[in-house]
Amino acid sequence: MNDVAGQGSASGSPQQAAGQIADLPVEAGAVSRDVVFSGHIWDIVREGFTLPDHEGVISRDFMEHPGAVGVVAMDDQGRVLLQRQRRQPVRRELWEVPAGLLDVEGEAGLTGAQRELYEEADLTAATWNVLVDLFNSPGSSSEAIRVYLARDLSVVPEELRHHRTEEEAGMPAVWLSLDETLDAVLSGRVGNPTTVAGVLALAANVSTGFSRLRPADAPWDARPTAGGPGEAFVVPGAEDPLG
Repeated sequence: MNDVAGQGSASGSPQQAAGQIADLPVEAGAVSRDVVFSGHIWDIVREGFTLPDHEGVISRDFMEHPGAVGVVAMDDQGRVLLQRQRRQPVRRELWEVPAGLLDVEGEAGLTGAQRELYEEADLTAATWNVLVDLFNSPGSSSEAIRVYLARDLSVVPEELRHHRTEEEAGMPAVWLSLDETLDAVLSGRVGNPTTVAGVLALAANVSTGFSRLRPADAPWDARPTAGGPGEAFVVPGAEDPLG
């Protein structure tokens, strides 16, 4: 088949204009659901579901994930913060932007991002925007990730900082120019998906004068309970929101 780009898809159906392309939510169509493994943070479920044009039941195992947020912190010099963290499943220490699970009941995405920036990087930010949304591994996990851009940064006083433990204890940190960070991503030296997506989205926004940034409380249909601004994050021990 030799469809001309923009005229047809591999199946022969007409392609939509680029501005109309969007992921489509669908009904689960689930006819069965079993938790085959219950873990400390997430479960593995086995779900049987049907499709309109398919006879019989399809069975898939996947991780049921609470969702996560990442933060690309950019200082007044245009530098990006990366931290090196041990990741046991891939047997590596990865350079990453601050990130973490949305495992606090009812926590909004923005509040979670502010909390993670405080806990992992000893920073708060006065200006927040959404950079990019992604599904980390949609064939095997329900994990939805929102990556924020944090600017107008302030350092948390030492006496108010979060005590980090386990893999987060003693994480080395570097501030790199956007070009250096982008080179680390495109050369394959940095492979954390939240970092890769966030850095590429930041580079695209810088090239257009930040014209494509979304507001921090932009709708997040993939995780509606985490959309909206939520409650302002307060640095523990501080009197004012965000320290």
